[in-house]
Amino acid sequence: MNKYRTHNCSELTEKDVGKNIRLSGWVHRKRDHGNLLFLDIRDHFGITQCVIENKDKNFKVLEKLKPESVILIEGTVVKRSKETQNKEIKTGIIEVKIKNLKILSEAQELPMPVFGEQDYPEEIRLKYRFIDLRRNEMHKNIHLRSKILSFIRSKMIDNNFLEFQTPILTASSPEGARDFLVPSRVHPGKFYALPQAPQQFKQMIMISGFDRYFQIAPCFRDEDGRADRSPGEHYQLDMEMSFVEQEDVLKIVEPIFFDLFKEFGNGKKINNTPFPRIKYKDSLEKYGTDKPDLRNPIELVDVTEIFESDEVKLKIFKEIVSKGGVVKAIPVSNTFSKPRSFFDGLNNWAISEGANGLAYITFEKTSDKIIGKGPIAKFFSDNATNKLLKICKITEKGSVFFVCNKEKEALNFSGIARQKIAEELKIIDANSFKFCWITDYPMYEYDEKEKKIDFSHNPFSMPQIDIKDFDNADPLKILAYQYDLVCNGYELSSGAIRNHIPEYLFKVFSKVGYPREMVEKNFSGMIKALSYGAPPHGGMAPGIDRIVMLLAGQKNIREVTLFPLNQNAQDLLMNAPSEVSEKQLKELSIKILKKSN
Repeated sequence: MNKYRTHNCSELTEKDVGKNIRLSGWVHRKRDHGNLLFLDIRDHFGITQCVIENKDKNFKVLEKLKPESVILIEGTVVKRSKETQNKEIKTGIIEVKIKNLKILSEAQELPMPVFGEQDYPEEIRLKYRFIDLRRNEMHKNIHLRSKILSFIRSKMIDNNFLEFQTPILTASSPEGARDFLVPSRVHPGKFYALPQAPQQFKQMIMISGFDRYFQIAPCFRDEDGRADRSPGEHYQLDMEMSFVEQEDVLKIVEPIFFDLFKEFGNGKKINNTPFPRIKYKDSLEKYGTDKPDLRNPIELVDVTEIFESDEVKLKIFKEIVSKGGVVKAIPVSNTFSKPRSFFDGLNNWAISEGANGLAYITFEKTSDKIIGKGPIAKFFSDNATNKLLKICKITEKGSVFFVCNKEKEALNFSGIARQKIAEELKIIDANSFKFCWITDYPMYEYDEKEKKIDFSHNPFSMPQIDIKDFDNADPLKILAYQYDLVCNGYELSSGAIRNHIPEYLFKVFSKVGYPREMVEKNFSGMIKALSYGAPPHGGMAPGIDRIVMLLAGQKNIREVTLFPLNQNAQDLLMNAPSEVSEKQLKELSIKILKKSN
């Protein structure tokens, strides 16, 4: 018999009444009724109520014992009186009458309570993460993460993927973010890099003759943190397949995600497969983003043409349009009952976001026509108003909001405003998961800051253009076989069909100013591997942390991560990053220089 427990703290029910049992766990909370002391004992599985009388020798011991101390109790299972039963928990019909007690570990005064789900400063929560993880919601989130990983692993194996592990210590290569560097003791002055992703290795696995690969891969990027992205490290479901085209990859992945979200989505609706395929350009035009939340029914409309005509006299918009700007309309139905404060609130919000405001027109029907109302309605002729109604597909009970700026800025802010307006109107279906694929990404983009052509996505992607036509093509018009999986406004995964032709890879990099020698130096292993017979291949890498965040109903990725770094990429629990000794630095041939002001 286990010396610590005969049962866990979620097992005992009415059928166990009369049994002598043994439980071990944490003191969750105590309730002193004078002659009786009730305490809840908690383990990973659940909670059981225990009771002890004041005449018992252990009464005063328990009375003084601090919460979260670990104890072992022996006692008898008894049925609670009907008025004290708790039908909300499995053990709520019974309680354990304590006969013997052993303190296994006494807790100090807690920096934060475990009972209750009140908010506490992130600094405290991360510094004492081992206590934070005892809280019910956090414990459930991490347990859910484990179950999701097991489910994914099972699904991948069922689809004939083989699980491999790729190196953690590798070479530095330009992959978009900053590398974490690890100095070599054996090779002074040289450094390993922690992988931003197993990109090159997984391609080499395909080149090695394996057909399908996956791993739950740790990835390391020295970048700033945000709510849906961890600074430092994250995990992804890395996968790759040989002899596939883009559609093959999408068809393999879709049922895995459908089943995953059906299993752990708490009954929320999921759009059926095949998931919508939306071209990158169309996504920007309709939603202002390449991560559209399709639960939001609002679609953007370009109304630049109307503002170019003489039938609109809004000077400030016309000046921007004359300089190449655009006007994006955000049509919204059923706003007729909204007060002026609703529109003023959105305008103030836009200003707080750095915009000049959020212009709008509301519509109402008079006896003979539909008229526009609001601050800018007077600048529209009747004909312009009718054109606006028609192109925006709006009735007399709707409104149209406007964003006017350079195209890139207008699309970006109209996408943000689209989501904000939908949230304020409460028209986003919170009880659903809506997936889509964003496809046909541009291979390149123009970097305004650096004044040069750069990659827009993954440099190892196959361009959608024949190699013989590549040199003479406008780089900004070249599309790639790149695709993102998006759900509810979150990018869950990026992927691509890979460029498996060495000479083509050199050409692709040359467009962004990488000479052949630099490509050979930075990607020597990859180039070498591709030169000895490489199959057409492709894959993707869904973010595990973000998937769990969505399924757990959380808005911050740190709520589903065991021991995350804070926003400043610090581990407050282990005090990392930390200084090291002079001896360690000397062994690595490293000297710390003071940063000059």
